[in-house]
Amino acid sequence: MPVIVTTLNVILLILVVLLCFNLIIFVHELGHFWAAKWRGLQIDRFQIWFGKPIWKKEINGVQYGLGWIPAGGFVALPQMAPMESIEGGEKPEKPLPPITPLDKIIVAFAGPLFSLLLALVFALVVWNVGKPKDFVPSQEIGYIVPDSPAEKAGLRVGDKIIEINGEPVNGFAGSLNAISERIILSRGQEITYTVQRPGETAPVLLKSGFETEKSKWFQRRGLRKVGIEPAGPAIVEAVSKDSPAADAGLAKGDRVLTIDGQKLLSIEHFSQYLKDQKWKTVHLSIQTAAGATREVDVTPEVPLKPAGLNPMIGILWDRTAGLDVRIVHPEPLQQVKDSLTMMWVTITSVKASNSSIGVDHLSGPWGIGKMLYQLLQTEEGWRRILAFMVLFNVNLAVLNMLPFPVLDGGHITLAILEKIFGRPVKAKPLEILQTACALLLISLMLFVTSKDIGDGFGRGSKSREETVFPAK
Repeated sequence: MPVIVTTLNVILLILVVLLCFNLIIFVHELGHFWAAKWRGLQIDRFQIWFGKPIWKKEINGVQYGLGWIPAGGFVALPQMAPMESIEGGEKPEKPLPPITPLDKIIVAFAGPLFSLLLALVFALVVWNVGKPKDFVPSQEIGYIVPDSPAEKAGLRVGDKIIEINGEPVNGFAGSLNAISERIILSRGQEITYTVQRPGETAPVLLKSGFETEKSKWFQRRGLRKVGIEPAGPAIVEAVSKDSPAADAGLAKGDRVLTIDGQKLLSIEHFSQYLKDQKWKTVHLSIQTAAGATREVDVTPEVPLKPAGLNPMIGILWDRTAGLDVRIVHPEPLQQVKDSLTMMWVTITSVKASNSSIGVDHLSGPWGIGKMLYQLLQTEEGWRRILAFMVLFNVNLAVLNMLPFPVLDGGHITLAILEKIFGRPVKAKPLEILQTACALLLISLMLFVTSKDIGDGFGRGSKSREETVFPAK
C-alpha cells in the first residue's frame, strides 16, 4: 500500500508540474491569438508544445494541436514573419492581404503582455494567501571552515558582517542583498567585508578570495563560497536509538546552549568541536523544550551503520531552526518589481566577464520542472509554487521582448524596421536568419538541459541512511 500511495503522489506532482507549464504557455500564446483575431489576421494553427501534433482538431479554419516536444508553443500567423521551417507549416498557395507594422507590433506584444498579466494574477493570489519568507536573518558568523578563504582572510566566529564590497547586507541568505547571495554574485577576484567584531569599537575591514565546489564536465560550475555559516540555534530534531544522546536523555526540542563551557553558535561549530577534541567526552548545557536547563556529559561513539563514519553522539539537528519561514503578504507590484530585479541581476551576472555566473547556470524546461516538483514536496509547497509562477511569467515576458529573431521582440523590431524603410524584410534572408536563430536557441536549451540533468548525478542525490548504534 505505501508503494501505491507514493507512486500516486509522484504522478499527481508530475501532473501539477505539467499543468503549470501548459498554463503559462497557453496564456502567452492566447495573447497572440486574441490580438490576431482583433486585428483581423489569418490564423492557421494554435499549438501548445513543438513538433508533430500528437493531437489536433480544426475549428473554424484554425488547427488546434498539442505537439510532442514539451518546450513551448506557437500561433501560426502567415502574415507575420513566416516560420514554416520551424513550426512545420506549409507556405500559403496564394499571397495573403498585407498587414500594417502596427498590427504586427500589437500581435507580437500581446504574448508578453498576457504573461505579465498572468504574473499579476498570481501576485494578487500570493498577496492574499501569502508565501513563506525563507530568510536567514542572522548576520553573525557561526562557523568557519578550516583553511577556507574566510579563515585565511582573518574572519572569526562571532563576527557580524554588515557590508560586502561596500554594500550593506541584510541577513545571511534568502534575498539578493543577503550575505550568501552577495558572495555568489560578487565580481572580480577579491571580496571585501566590513564586520563588527566583539570587543572592537570600530568596524573591521577584511578581504578574501573565494573557492568553488568541484564539478564534473557534465555539471554546472560550482558557485562562489568562502567557507562561512551563519550563527543559529542548535536544536534537536530527533535522537538515534541507543545512541550516546539517547543515553543522556536528549529529546526533540532540546537546545544545546554550551559545549565545555563555550557558547555554541551553530550546528557546524558543534561537529567541528567534537572533531577538534578527538571525540572525547564533552559537557553540554541543555535547555529543554519546556524551558528548563540541565547539564549532561556525552561521549561520542562509532555507529554500527553506516560503516566508516567518525564517532557521533546520535543527534539529527533541526536545520530550519534559524530560518525565518513566516508567511508574508508582499504587494503585487512589489513582487513583479522583485522579479524584474532578480532577472536583471542574473542577466548582467551572466554577461559580466569577471563573474562566476555563466550560461550554464541557467535552467531549461527540465530544470524548471524539477524545481517545481521539488517545491511541491516542501512544507507550504503550494504557496511557494504560486510565488514562483510570478517570477517565471515575468521572466517569460521580458525574455520574449528581447530583439532576437523568432522571439516576440524580434517581430516588433522587424515591424519597426518595416515602418522606417517602407517595406518588409525580404522573405528568403529572413527565413535563413530565423532558422539560424532558432537553431541557436534550441542549442542553448539543449546545453542548459544537459546541465539540469547532469547536476542530478553526484550532487545531493545520495539519500540519508539511518544511523544505527550498538544496543546497550
